[in-house]
Amino acid sequence: MRLFRWALAGIALASSLCGAATVPMDRVAVVVDDGIIMESEIRERINTAAYNLQSRGAPLPPEDVFRQEIIKLMVLESIQLQMAERAGVRISDNMLNAAIADIAARSNMTLEQFRAALQTQGISYDSMREQVRTQMVTQRVQRGNVAQKVFVSEDEITGFLASEEGQQLIAPELHLDHLLLEVPLDAPAATRSAARAAALQLLQDSRKQSLASLAARKDLPVTARQNDLGWRKPQDIPSLFAGQLLALATGETAGPFESDSGYHLVKVLERRGMDRHIVQQTRARHILVKPSEIRSEEQAKALAAKLRQRIIDGEDFATLARQYSEDIGSAMEGGDLGWANPGQFVPEFTQAMDATAINGISQPFRSEFGWHILQVIERREKDMGSEIQRNMARQILFERKYEDELAAWLVKIRDEAYVDIK
Repeated sequence: MRLFRWALAGIALASSLCGAATVPMDRVAVVVDDGIIMESEIRERINTAAYNLQSRGAPLPPEDVFRQEIIKLMVLESIQLQMAERAGVRISDNMLNAAIADIAARSNMTLEQFRAALQTQGISYDSMREQVRTQMVTQRVQRGNVAQKVFVSEDEITGFLASEEGQQLIAPELHLDHLLLEVPLDAPAATRSAARAAALQLLQDSRKQSLASLAARKDLPVTARQNDLGWRKPQDIPSLFAGQLLALATGETAGPFESDSGYHLVKVLERRGMDRHIVQQTRARHILVKPSEIRSEEQAKALAAKLRQRIIDGEDFATLARQYSEDIGSAMEGGDLGWANPGQFVPEFTQAMDATAINGISQPFRSEFGWHILQVIERREKDMGSEIQRNMARQILFERKYEDELAAWLVKIRDEAYVDIK
């Protein structure tokens, strides 16, 4: 026996006293498995979709085509919402409020302005909220059913990064400053030699001075011109010096490069992109003591302080961690947490770790997990650029495969569903 949800959007009223016009009764427009779609829901969805298209300056399709596409979309939504209900998928009001606030912000509106804009278009804010909730629910259902079917291999990532598309995606951008010591083609050899010597000196001086200040010097043997080249991708950098610039760090200068115009110096003012990403990593170990029904907050703190003193007095940190730490993930490793990137731990832990010297033992401190003491074993700088590049490539390839799998899955669930369009 099928269960139906009925929603009457209006009731026809007839009054012989006032002669009011008859309002047509809402009706069931589509039956989808154990659910229904009302005509009023379709009309409201058409209004919302039309508003979205018009706000982007896009033309509206013919009315009959528009309605058919909206119905197709709502049928798929109904199927997925019923799947979500069976699986217990829920979106909290807090999550929904945050999503709507983000939509308003991306439209450069406050929430109040966004609500007013909807009202001017005849769109109910409450209905719009439910449409956003529906979208969030269906996205979860889709991810849960499709993502597990998508696999991206390391070979695929390597191949993508080696392709022209991959190279363009991950290529860094350099903000370049340029200085030219002008030497005409017919200049005497002595002038060219003096200009080159000056360029070499300016190269050294550029470590501490800007190219603009160097170009303004009065003791140069030839005219110097400086200009900001702006942000450049590798393919947009003149071939004369492109090869050397990619290897430079921010603030470094390459040159002098000789051309028919004279001698060039090029300084990297800024870099952006994923070719380099240096982070400060910390390797630490800790002991976690948790308050419990048999150990009060003060007792947990006192035990952490006692363990700290025992380590300072000469006992082995790792041995005490294995014996006392209640962090299951690290206790058997002597409390060792491995190399950690910035922001990897909760703020209280990060703050204590950053404030502790190498080989130092922190004072007991509280986090949401309990009382900790930690020791910083070592620190290092690590270039995460390659790892970030591979993660970017993995995400791009995953999303492409996901879209293909999603399209096939949507066709499958639509074919398997009972749909009756009235």
